[in-house]
Amino acid sequence: MTTAVRTPPVPPRTATAPAAGLRATARIVARADDAEGTTRLPVLDGDGPFALRRIRGPGGQARVCVVGAMSAPLGGDRLAIEATAETGSALHLTTAAATVALPGRTADHATYDVRLTVADGARLDWLPEPLISAAGSALRMTTTVELAPTAHLVLREEQVLGRSGEETGALRSRLIVRRAGRTLLDQETAYGPGAPGWDTSAVLDGHRALGQLLVVEPEFAKCPAEVRLLGAAAGERSDDGAGQGVLAPLAGPAVLATAVAPDALRLRRLLDEAARGVVAG
Repeated sequence: MTTAVRTPPVPPRTATAPAAGLRATARIVARADDAEGTTRLPVLDGDGPFALRRIRGPGGQARVCVVGAMSAPLGGDRLAIEATAETGSALHLTTAAATVALPGRTADHATYDVRLTVADGARLDWLPEPLISAAGSALRMTTTVELAPTAHLVLREEQVLGRSGEETGALRSRLIVRRAGRTLLDQETAYGPGAPGWDTSAVLDGHRALGQLLVVEPEFAKCPAEVRLLGAAAGERSDDGAGQGVLAPLAGPAVLATAVAPDALRLRRLLDEAARGVVAG
């Protein structure tokens, strides 16, 4: 049974809204229920553009969908999602639709921070729909993940530079993953106005969709994943430009797939291919 979560009323954006932009944070906590073998959600709190909905899930996993209640992020907005999977819990997070970064009434950039914490024996899947950087927008996005030694993580990020037929906005993105207090991955990318060389053959080579899939699995310490090429990089013949990518192990119990493609649909196909490769491996 799907249960709707009540959220505070969200006033529409108006001409009298603060020029500094919107401030909003969504908070989610997943807790294992040992008696029932399921995961409960003692904290499920969203405001501003974040409406949180419980959705059906397999077994005892808790599943939450983030539904956009208004256009965001706009220039000057400060948005954040904080999710914690406590010991032994299983949490799956997704979004109902793509997030579109738009220009605002202020020249200031918007920020979107995702902070994920996964305790021992817990699993967290962060699988949102793509982020679209619309023309004229400026967004700085940071995803920070803190993992316990026996935590499991599946994280997918997809970014589309510009809507159909338009130029991209300015997008700067950073992903930081720490396991047991040690850095497993720390990377930063920048695209669009003000980012030199982002559209050259050495970077995107004309592609407008890029993404990655990160899987952290303690079992990889015993059996690391193998390097695999994806799409055109693997010699795939395609007249529609299928895109390309690579799946490679990290220096830790993790594997990272990185891909570029002409559009979001073909990017998702590459990352789904990578996900099947991890399972098969």
